[in-house]
Amino acid sequence: MGPKSARVDRTIRGWIESGELSPGDKLPSERALAEDLDIGRTALRQVLARLVAEKVIEVRGRSSYQVPSRAPSVEAPDDLEPWKLHGERTIYDNRWIKLTLMDVEPPGVERFEHHVVRLHHVAIAAVVDDRERVLMLWRYRFVTQQWGWELPGGIVDEGEDPHATAMREVEEETGWRPAKLDHFVTYQPMIGMVDSPHEIYVGHGAKHVGEPTDVEEAGHVAWVPLSDIPGLMARDELLGSGTLVGLLHLLASRGQGVATAAE
Repeated sequence: MGPKSARVDRTIRGWIESGELSPGDKLPSERALAEDLDIGRTALRQVLARLVAEKVIEVRGRSSYQVPSRAPSVEAPDDLEPWKLHGERTIYDNRWIKLTLMDVEPPGVERFEHHVVRLHHVAIAAVVDDRERVLMLWRYRFVTQQWGWELPGGIVDEGEDPHATAMREVEEETGWRPAKLDHFVTYQPMIGMVDSPHEIYVGHGAKHVGEPTDVEEAGHVAWVPLSDIPGLMARDELLGSGTLVGLLHLLASRGQGVATAAE
């Protein structure tokens, strides 16, 4: 490492160690760093690559860097007992839903039977373009008799990888093919009684390949500005927990390189 590169390395580390850059903060752009620190872009990128390799900073999106977020400070207690499961019997079962009674025994409580609903594994995708718009569907849901906006997604077929499901569902429902999908969370929407794992992905670019092919699931397709999401939420026009989880993640990540260009 030459003297100029060593100086830039020390400077960036100093910003982080002093707190001038906090966990989660973005570094200035490469152009701004090169000008402010008086270093060529090639040499700067070598310094940044070294800092990434040492996990001093991390890459976010396309040529964007940030200080890694701190690990959670809270620790889960390790002295609690789980519920005991003594058995399960099926009440109803078909290709869409399974209802069972679980024989359970919470710690210190007499055992009893608890209803459990088992639904399908689901994959949902939030695809964003370079104008900070998210790909969504305006749809009618007869169960709640409600119109609203949703992220594309659907059921994971038996033996299918959820990532492949998310890619397939976006294209079938919207006519746009994601360039890339990154998984960021798996969650359960109703953890007390319903078993239905939801996988949420974020897309970094999409290409229009034609009209939607899933006529039953498709709705009005639109690129919705992220700035509109709080208003749509206030008007109860966002349908489904997967849509809310994906959009809230995008809003929380704005400015950190998560939402990048669509083709």
